[in-house]
Amino acid sequence: MSAPLSVNNTRGALLLAIAAAVFTGEVTVVRLLSGEVANGQIVFARAAVQLIIVLGWILATRPSLVKTARPGLHLIRGLTSLLCWFFYYRSFQSLDIAVATTLTFTTSLFVVVLAGPLLKEHVSAGRWALTLLGFAGVMLAMGPENLFAADFNFGFVYGLVAAMAAAALVFQNRVLTRSETTPTIMLYIGLITTLGALPGVIQEWRPLAPELIGMLFLSGGLGTIGMILTVEAYRVGEVSALAPYPYLRIAFAILVGFLMFQELPTVEALIGTAVIVFSALAVRRGEPKRRGLSAPMR
Repeated sequence: MSAPLSVNNTRGALLLAIAAAVFTGEVTVVRLLSGEVANGQIVFARAAVQLIIVLGWILATRPSLVKTARPGLHLIRGLTSLLCWFFYYRSFQSLDIAVATTLTFTTSLFVVVLAGPLLKEHVSAGRWALTLLGFAGVMLAMGPENLFAADFNFGFVYGLVAAMAAAALVFQNRVLTRSETTPTIMLYIGLITTLGALPGVIQEWRPLAPELIGMLFLSGGLGTIGMILTVEAYRVGEVSALAPYPYLRIAFAILVGFLMFQELPTVEALIGTAVIVFSALAVRRGEPKRRGLSAPMR
């Protein structure tokens, strides 16, 4: 969160690899909490921990970063994050960790879909074809036989809604970062999502044992740390050079799913995952080599 550094793709790659492990740890804790803790409590913990960490850092270093000239846009951005987090965590409570993790990477595909109507950007036929291929990979990962099944798993819908919300965040970030620093953006994300999550906490309130409260705030802390590591990685490294490294999350998720939850991806899921990863990487090719402002922030 300090001043820009010279390009260091090696450091950026290492930070993204650590972030991938941290994010996997976050959703692993969420899975362990599933059934014991309400989703609203998980979202509130994530929001409150980010608010505490970022506000503490700002007050200790640069209190002036609390000020903003874009309160309305921060409100929209924070509410979009709240929507994203709600469905993101629901997807990990409903699907195998590896499948839910893979769905997060469809954000790049939704960015292509939204670029035209939101920014009036021209999207080439090749990028449209890759986007459609990526969504075909989603259908394959879901399992064609499950699409029209009576017990259809809505976890896939939750994951795709979260990815679409994350794509909207990409465009909101582009506007906010023109005048706001990353700590300021993260502060108001934490503030708005904490306040926005309160009604859900009240509605879904469950008394929790101390160890569950500890796990709740562990998941929130891991999510916040993962975001900070990701922002720092893109601040020091180039987006194009670092593009493959977030996909380490899929490998970590498969490993954790097998070791902790006895989850083995099907052949269809593995092929669908490969198609999604290929498509998501391909649609990002040709993006300018930039830093800092391109850091994705849920």
